[in-house]
Amino acid sequence: MAEAREAGPLILIDGSSWLYRAFHALPALTAPDGSPTGAIYGMANMLKKLFADYDCSRIAVIFDPRGPTFRNDLYADYKANRPPVPEELGSQFGPMKELIAALGVPLLQVDGYEADDVIATLSRAASADGQQVLIVSGDKDLAQLVDERVQLLDTMKQTTLDPEAVKTKYGVSPERIVDWLALMGDTSDNIPGIPGVGPKTAAKWLDEHGSLDALLEAADSIKGKAGERLREHAEQLPMSRELATVRDDVDLDRSWRELQRSAPDNDTLLALYRQLGFRRWVEALEAEAGGSAEAGSADAEPPAAPITVTTVRDDAALKELVAALVAAELICLDTETDSLDAVSAGLVGMSFAVAPGAAWYLPLAHRGMDTPEQLDADVVRKALAPILEDAKRPKVGQNLKFDINVLAGAGYRLAGVVHDTMLQSYVLDPTSRHDMDALAEAELGHKTIPYSAITGTGKKQIGFEEVAIEQAAEYAGEDAEVTLRLHQSMWPRLSADATLKRVYEAIDMPLVPVLAEMEAAGVRVDGDVLARVSKELGGRMETLQAECWELAGEQFNLASSQQLQRVLFDKLELPVSVRTPKGAPSTNEEALEALADRHELPARILEWRSLSKLRGTYADALPKKINPATGRIHTHYHQAGTTTGRLSSSEPNLQNIPIRSEEGRRIRDAFVAEEGQTLMAVDYSQIELRLMAHFSEDERLIAAFRDGQDIHRATAAEVFDSPIDEVSGEQRRAAKAINFGLIYGISAFGLARNLGIGRDEAAQTIERFFHRYPGVKAYMDGQREKGREQGFVETLWGRRLQLPQIRSRNANQRQYAERTAINAPLQGTAADLIKLAMIDLHAWLSDKHPEVRMIMQVHDELVFEGPEKALRAAADDVAARMCGVTELAVPLLAEPGFGRSWNEAHA
Repeated sequence: MAEAREAGPLILIDGSSWLYRAFHALPALTAPDGSPTGAIYGMANMLKKLFADYDCSRIAVIFDPRGPTFRNDLYADYKANRPPVPEELGSQFGPMKELIAALGVPLLQVDGYEADDVIATLSRAASADGQQVLIVSGDKDLAQLVDERVQLLDTMKQTTLDPEAVKTKYGVSPERIVDWLALMGDTSDNIPGIPGVGPKTAAKWLDEHGSLDALLEAADSIKGKAGERLREHAEQLPMSRELATVRDDVDLDRSWRELQRSAPDNDTLLALYRQLGFRRWVEALEAEAGGSAEAGSADAEPPAAPITVTTVRDDAALKELVAALVAAELICLDTETDSLDAVSAGLVGMSFAVAPGAAWYLPLAHRGMDTPEQLDADVVRKALAPILEDAKRPKVGQNLKFDINVLAGAGYRLAGVVHDTMLQSYVLDPTSRHDMDALAEAELGHKTIPYSAITGTGKKQIGFEEVAIEQAAEYAGEDAEVTLRLHQSMWPRLSADATLKRVYEAIDMPLVPVLAEMEAAGVRVDGDVLARVSKELGGRMETLQAECWELAGEQFNLASSQQLQRVLFDKLELPVSVRTPKGAPSTNEEALEALADRHELPARILEWRSLSKLRGTYADALPKKINPATGRIHTHYHQAGTTTGRLSSSEPNLQNIPIRSEEGRRIRDAFVAEEGQTLMAVDYSQIELRLMAHFSEDERLIAAFRDGQDIHRATAAEVFDSPIDEVSGEQRRAAKAINFGLIYGISAFGLARNLGIGRDEAAQTIERFFHRYPGVKAYMDGQREKGREQGFVETLWGRRLQLPQIRSRNANQRQYAERTAINAPLQGTAADLIKLAMIDLHAWLSDKHPEVRMIMQVHDELVFEGPEKALRAAADDVAARMCGVTELAVPLLAEPGFGRSWNEAHA
C-alpha cells in the first residue's frame, strides 16, 4: 500500500543539462584569477530562483558520470559524434559541485549510468510511494517519466509539463515518448533512427498505429519514401528504443526520502563567492550575517552623504549658480535632452557640480500642464555662455562629445573641455565598462537612479521633457555630482602614471572636439542611389531564391534556419560538419562554407544572405537615418567602444560597409559630396604590416618596405624561395594570407582553410615564413611572454591593452589572449596613429584650408569634403602630415583619391 503523499515535491535537477544550458546562455564571465565562471553563475542563479519559487526541502542535483555508461556497451557509437566538453566548461564542474554542496543540496553521480537513469530511479520510486515529483530539465528524453505525480519543469522556457502538456508539445503521450525517440533518432546522442523521419511523422505514425511494435507489424503498408526508409532501417529500431529508454533500477546509496536539503554552509559559500568573483553575493551574504569585520573596517569607504540639488528656476538662483561656476576650479556639467541623437536633440536642461555633495539643475524645456515656469533660454544663454565658452575655465563630464553637440544646437560653443570620466576609465582599463552607472558602482560603491525609474519603460515610457522638474532635478543633479566624484577618484591614479597620462592628454582628450565636429558635419547620402541599389539587390535575391528552390526541389523560406536545416540535412542528406551548442545541425556561415563543394545550394544561400544583409542594413536602412534638416547622415563615433583603441561608429556603423564586393561599393556610391564640392579619401597603405616590420625589427621585412617592393610578392619570394619576378599569382595570394593572418595569430588549420590546402602544407608554409623572417617569430614569442608577465601589452605610445585571460587555465581563453598580445599593439598603434593625424589635420585645415572639412574616419582612411581645387591643393600636405605623425623603421604611405562619391574617391 502506497504511503501518504508528502507536502512538498521531490525536486530532481538534471545538473549536467542545466550546467550546459547555463554555459551557452550566459556571456563568458571570469573570476579574478582568469578562470571561467559563467556557467557556475548561471546555474547558481537558477538554483536560487528555484529556492524562491518552490519548497525545496526535498531536492537533489544529479550529474552524468565521467567515462562510458552501459549504453556504450549496447552500442559502441553511442554519443560518438558529440564533441568533447569544452575546457572552459569542464573546469567549472568542480567549483559548481562545491557550491551546490555549500548550499546544502544533495548531489548524486553514479558511474556507468547517466543522470537520466538516476532521475528515473528516484522519481518512479517516489511516485510509487505517492510523492509528487518535479524533474528540472530541458531534456525531452525525460518526458517519458511524466505521469499523474511526476511533472517536468524547463526553467529556461518557464514551462511545466504534465501528461496532457507532453501530448500537446510532442504529439505523443509520455508512455510513447521512447517509441517516438527511437523513430526520430537523436543526432546529439548518435542514436540511429529512421533517416528523414522527424517529430511530426513519428507522432503521426504512433497516433495511427498505437505503438512502435504495431507500426513495425504494419510497415509494409506505409507508403512513400518514408515507408521505404522505415522498412530499410527497421532492424535498428529495437536497439534505438533501448538506448532511448531510461533505466529505473539503478542501485543507489540512498533513497528518495534521504534527499533532504540541509542548512547552507555560509563560511564556505563566502569563500567560494570571493574566489569566483561574485561580489554582489559576497555583499549580500555579509549583510545577511550582520556585516563582516572586513566590511566594517576603518579602511572601508564611508557611504556618500545625500546629494543636495538646487533647482534653478528664477533670476536669483541663476545668479547664485553663475557665482559658483565663476569661483570654481573645475566645472562638471551634463545635459538632459529629448533625444539620444546629439546633432538633432533639443536641450531640456543642464546640471552642474563644483564640489561633492551638491549640484544644480537648470530646467529649460520641460512641458506639461503642471510644469512650473522656467527661465527663458536666451536669458540663460546670456548668463552662462561666457563661462561655458571660456577655454580658461576647465570642464569635466561623462562623454562630453555628446554635450558639445547638444549645446552647439542650443547656441553654445563649449570650450575648456579638459576631462572626461568615460575616457579616464577607458585609458585606465579598456576592458572594463565605462558607462556612468557601472563606474559609479565600481569606483564609488554608489547605485545611481536608473533612467527608467523616472521615464518608465515600454509603451508607457515618456521623454525626459515630460518628467516632472522635481524628479528630473534629482536624477540630473546626481549625474553631475557623481561624475565629479568619479573624476576625483580616477584622475589621481591616471595622472600618477606618466605614460597613461600622456595617452589621455595627447590623444584621447584632444580628439573629443575633433570627433564632435565630424559628427556635426556628417556626410551627404543620396537616397535615390540607395533606392536603386535596394531594387537591384531585391531582384538579385529573387533570382537566387528561385535558383535555391530549384536546387532544393521545393519552395522554402531562405531566412528560416529550421527550414534550411530540414532541406540540407533531411532531404538532401548532406553531411553535418558544424553543430549548434544544443547539438543540432548548424546552418551558420562556417557550416555552409564547409558544404559548398558538395552541393550548389549552400553557396547560393551564402550569397543570398550577403545581399539580404546589405539590403537590410544599408540600402533600406540608411535613408531613414538622413537628418531632414541637413540632408546628411551624422554617425556617432565611439572612443571607448573597443579594447584596442580603435574608433567604432554606430547609427550607422560605417566600419562594416564592405569595400571588396561590388554590392558594397554600390553602397559607397550613395555617399556623395554636396553640390559643387568633391570628396577626397586618404588611407594608410598596409599600416599594420608596416607596424609589424617596425615592432619586429626584422631586417628582410624592413628592407622590402624601404625598397618599395610589393610586400606580398616579396614575402612569396622569401617563403617559396623564388625570384621575385617569377612569383605566381597563387604564391602571392598565399603570402598575402600569411602576412595578414599572422597579425591575427592564424593557425595552420586556419591558413589551410583559407588557402584550400592541407594542414601539413600550411604548417610547413608558416615554418618557412618564420625561417625567412625570424624577427617576426621573435616578436610574437616576446609579446606572448610580455603579456604573461605584465598582464598587458602596449601600443607605441603606451596605451595599455589589458589581457585578463592570458593566465587562464582555459586553453581557448588563454590562446585568444596570446593572439591579442600579438595583434593588439599593431591595431592599437594604427588606431593611435590615425587619431594623432586627425588631431593635427583638424588644427592645420582650420588654419590653412578652412573650406575643407574632415567628415569621416573608417578603419585606416580619412574622408574630406570641399571644393575640388582646395582639396587638390591640400592633398599632398594632408598625406605628408598623416605620414609624418611619427617616425618608424619603415616609411609610412598614405594615398589620396578624389571623386563625387566615396566609392569613386576610394578607388
